[in-house]
Amino acid sequence: MFRTKRSGLVRRLWRSRAPVEGDGEADPGTHGSGGCCMAKTPKAGRSNPGTEAELKALTHSILKKIKEKHLEVLLQAVESKGGARSPCLLLPSKVDTKVGQPCYPLPLLLFKVFRWPDLRHSSELKRLPCCESYGKMNPELVCCNPHHMSRLCELESPPPPYSRYPMDFLKPPVSWLTPSTNRHVCVSLSPDSQALQESGERAHWCMLAYWEEKIRVGRLYSVREPSLDIFYDLPQGTGFCLGQLSSGNRSQLVQMVRAKIGYGIQLSREADGVWVYNRSCYPIFIKSATLDDPASRTLLVHKVFPGFSIKAFDFEKASSLQRPNDHEFSQQPCTSFTVQISFVKGWGQCYTRQFISSCPCWLEVIFNNR
Repeated sequence: MFRTKRSGLVRRLWRSRAPVEGDGEADPGTHGSGGCCMAKTPKAGRSNPGTEAELKALTHSILKKIKEKHLEVLLQAVESKGGARSPCLLLPSKVDTKVGQPCYPLPLLLFKVFRWPDLRHSSELKRLPCCESYGKMNPELVCCNPHHMSRLCELESPPPPYSRYPMDFLKPPVSWLTPSTNRHVCVSLSPDSQALQESGERAHWCMLAYWEEKIRVGRLYSVREPSLDIFYDLPQGTGFCLGQLSSGNRSQLVQMVRAKIGYGIQLSREADGVWVYNRSCYPIFIKSATLDDPASRTLLVHKVFPGFSIKAFDFEKASSLQRPNDHEFSQQPCTSFTVQISFVKGWGQCYTRQFISSCPCWLEVIFNNR
């Protein structure tokens, strides 16, 4: 009996589903489920054989109703784990599917199968700006591409004791050099970017500095696009490529962490603030003045797991921030308009690294407050 192309795509998709913790198939590098250190997310338990068989049958029946070109889009997104740019997968939004007792909308079921087995409700999700359904309310067709979504990093839970630490902001250099404004991975200063800078057109909304421990590597990168990918190695796409930045005295630890940056992060300026989406396979750690209580004397380090997004900066909140009791704030200018992001390694009282300047690879995001 001959197998159709559609059935072959369906089988490949099912083999590429997100692993459930405890089923023996989980890849420790993918982090299909998990949560923020600041918000406890229920872990996915060992899958029930009956529910697993029911889920497989339901998923196969739904996928077989989808057009082949849409299956190919879904397969490209799932197999590349979001590394390859894939178009939206527009499907009817008002289709409910039942697995055991719960009844899920079609998009939510696909997100559970291919990204987050512990996902329970659409309120846990945030759509990425690259998606056609971004910002649209109740459309007839909604994008079901699992890699056009992210999990929200909630901050309501009380912080663990280790996350409080004194400010250790490193002052940016006086001379800021801005690289090319195009979307390519090169980071050299071009005549076009100099002309833009002199004319005052397309003003940057933030600048990026990449650090390896206490050493800044490369020039400051000026960001003018609404969204920017920052990565070490990305199959497709453009942005700020950390892999191309050279340094002569890298330690073994720095080289190891650099290799783990992978797809990195996506930094996007949206209507309500600046969001950071963790595209890599390892956690990132973020410190921002607008993530914390304005009355607090110190800032918190927020751990963001793979696949999660966090609103890292709020321009309005930063403009009104005043910390008269914070000695570190009185010493450092414009600290409220700076965010620090460390890849893989955290810092704080319960880590061997007390300050971010001891982290192997980290970013300093300096926002334009004008």
